[in-house]
Amino acid sequence: MKFSQFLSILRARWMILAGVLGVLVSIALIAGFALPKKYTATGSVLIDSRSPDPINGTMAVTTGNYLATQMDIIRSERVGLKVVRSLRMAENADLRARWREATDGQGSFENWIVNLISDGLDVKPTRDSNVINVSYTGADPAFSSVLANSFINNYIDTSLELRVEPARQFGTMFQEQLKQSRDKLDEAQRKLSAYQQEKGIVATDERLDVETARLGELSAQVVGLQAQTADAQSRRAQSGINSPDSMGSGVIMALKGDLARQEARLQEASSRLGEGHPQITELRAGIAELKNRIKAESGNVGLSSNVMLQISQQRENQARAALDAQRTKVLKLKAIRDEAQLMVKDVESAQRAFDAIQARISQTSLESQSNQTNISILKVATPPAGHSSPRPILYTLQAIFVGLFLGIGLVLMVELKHRRIRGDQDLTELVGADLIGHMPSAKAKGARALPIQFAPKLPSTAMLRLPATGK
Repeated sequence: MKFSQFLSILRARWMILAGVLGVLVSIALIAGFALPKKYTATGSVLIDSRSPDPINGTMAVTTGNYLATQMDIIRSERVGLKVVRSLRMAENADLRARWREATDGQGSFENWIVNLISDGLDVKPTRDSNVINVSYTGADPAFSSVLANSFINNYIDTSLELRVEPARQFGTMFQEQLKQSRDKLDEAQRKLSAYQQEKGIVATDERLDVETARLGELSAQVVGLQAQTADAQSRRAQSGINSPDSMGSGVIMALKGDLARQEARLQEASSRLGEGHPQITELRAGIAELKNRIKAESGNVGLSSNVMLQISQQRENQARAALDAQRTKVLKLKAIRDEAQLMVKDVESAQRAFDAIQARISQTSLESQSNQTNISILKVATPPAGHSSPRPILYTLQAIFVGLFLGIGLVLMVELKHRRIRGDQDLTELVGADLIGHMPSAKAKGARALPIQFAPKLPSTAMLRLPATGK
């Protein structure tokens, strides 16, 4: 459908469009002046995201979800009940009579009032800010402002309660945990004290260090005695005239000197005297005696080496026994001290848990006594100077806008149901052939557009003759 066809249809059926517009505008004007007047009072609150929490120093989170949650709190039944109770609306006899008439006395009267007054409440956030507008619409401007302010004030009180109540609950829970932690700390301290008294130690006992040093000394002593024993064993294995001990003996060395001199004299005398000479015999007897004495002294030196070896081994064994006893003592002291250290750690752990719970109790105590929130009142609702509804001009404009769409739709629907030839385009579409002439204008009084009669399609060369006016 071309625009010219659309305009021709509107010109032909303008009375339908005018009738629809007239009806809707009349209804809008009647509603605008007949409906009871209502007044809207608006207040606003600011949720400050820049001020940190005075207790724990954290910043308030003001995301879209947070603002939506705050709006739901304002609309909540909890805030509504606070409003009803703060304004003492449950004492109103007229409201009670309306409640009984509506519910036959069933259900909660206060909840019914909350549902009644919630219909006029409107909560909207300001775009791109942390400001929430709280509006209330009612028949009385003063009452509307009172309700809007009451919702704001009770919302702030409820927000504070929602923050304080968990702190109080946690405070009670932490008190019980503090008692249990104190009992555990006392028990750990008693066990440590009893163990220290039983073993005769303290947490900073230095005996382990002294005994450890003593163990090191005994270990070094055993090593030295082992070296002495090895040396004594080596000397005993090399015992004899030419042993190091024999060579170091003064008696044996003196006897060896006498033996050397006697052998020198014997050699000199043998060169002058015969073998049977008494002097030769005497010298040989003296040499034999010296050898026997050297041998006897060497045996004494060997016996001394054996005695020294036995003494070294005995001292080594004694030192080993003392070392083993000291090692056992040090290990026992270390085990005792390790056990005591475990008990000390238990005490320290219990003390840390006790201190942490005590600090948390102090924080929750401060939070439970807090009376500050991050919500501030920006605007107090005041009685509006004029009513917010009804608005005749707005209703009329809306009626005109809706009436145009409805009227045009109705005109097109009627036209489609009762088609008329209103121009060349309609005739061309009907015949399906090229236009070879124009219809004369139907300007005579009472002339109507020709109704379209659907018939078999005519040949393209046919000529259509129709009267200028048809009904």
